[in-house]
Amino acid sequence: MGNKIKAGIVGTGFIGPAHIEAIRRLGFVEVIALADSDMEIARKKADELHIPLAYGNYQDMLNNDDIQVIHNCTPNHLHFEINKAAIVAGKHILSEKPLAVSSEESGELLKLAKQHQVVHGVNFNYRQYPMMKQLNQMIKEDELGDLYLVHGSYLQDWMLYDTDFNWRLLGNLGGQSRALADIGSHWCDTVQYVTGKKIAKVFADLWTVHPVRKRVKGSSLTFAKQQQAEEYDEIPVSTEDYASVLIRFEDGSRGVFTVSQVSAGRKNALSFEINGSKKSVYWQQENPAQMWIGYRDQPNESLIADPALFLQEARGSIHHPGGHGEGWPDAMKNGMLHFYRFIYEGKSLSLDKPEFATFEDGHRSMCVTEAILKSYQTQQWVDVN
Repeated sequence: MGNKIKAGIVGTGFIGPAHIEAIRRLGFVEVIALADSDMEIARKKADELHIPLAYGNYQDMLNNDDIQVIHNCTPNHLHFEINKAAIVAGKHILSEKPLAVSSEESGELLKLAKQHQVVHGVNFNYRQYPMMKQLNQMIKEDELGDLYLVHGSYLQDWMLYDTDFNWRLLGNLGGQSRALADIGSHWCDTVQYVTGKKIAKVFADLWTVHPVRKRVKGSSLTFAKQQQAEEYDEIPVSTEDYASVLIRFEDGSRGVFTVSQVSAGRKNALSFEINGSKKSVYWQQENPAQMWIGYRDQPNESLIADPALFLQEARGSIHHPGGHGEGWPDAMKNGMLHFYRFIYEGKSLSLDKPEFATFEDGHRSMCVTEAILKSYQTQQWVDVN
């Protein structure tokens, strides 16, 4: 396929290496650089991952003319400044979500990306599961009929104890929302993608289960067991552990979803059900290769992910025969494939429709989150602007 596209990754936490692994599965993209805020950390991680170049700051990486694409895999509060700098430097940009920490910032990034005509993406990877492509096409072909209701949840347990701690709990690093911005944004994006309908109004209830958390002195852990220690710092927390949100879509259809990071036993349980006039469907991320299909007047069905059973338009997102389960890393690979193929083929977001979430989707996600926060504060229905 000619010369490989060269990419640089900013951020060495969990999600940075996940991006790198997915990119390397493509074959026509090469990760040549890794940046962190500390040169020693960057060099150590680059050596571990066999990446030739390491940078102690992202600014120096942006000065490398060989790098065409930047992946922003940093904590939330850094997304805006790094995304903006990458765009101004003329680099294509794939950002982790949330795109920024306010709709004002995300709107500015969208406008700037359009002005500089770079390819821009946000890593909403759940829409990239093969079954989500299949469901999206089923809805386009009116297999479900009129869509009445959408309901579901995204539940985790990694913040269950008051001794669980992570940088996302700090408003100055994670932003004004946590559970909603972190996992609720994925639920909303996935549902809006498969239905083709936008969330227009929201009414919300939020709860901070642990308003004060205990941080082990000198520690900041993610996805870890409950910590036992002699000394803790007590840290006030204002972001939500739980939220339930009533939603109305642009066509007047209804929905509701719950997000929680304090639900014991639920590790990464994103699920939703869509009730239409002809049939219903139910899907859960922890069992991604199967979708339940329900009927009023005939036996229910279970669709297994299999290219032979998929609609033609969805087959490009499933890469193995039926029974060969594809999961979270494969959805990540699908997102990278669509993003980089778009760049490789010289397409433009002003002319061509992408198969990945863009800054436009990221900006809308910020608007939905802010509307939910405002609804809880005012105890009223709020329009998504």
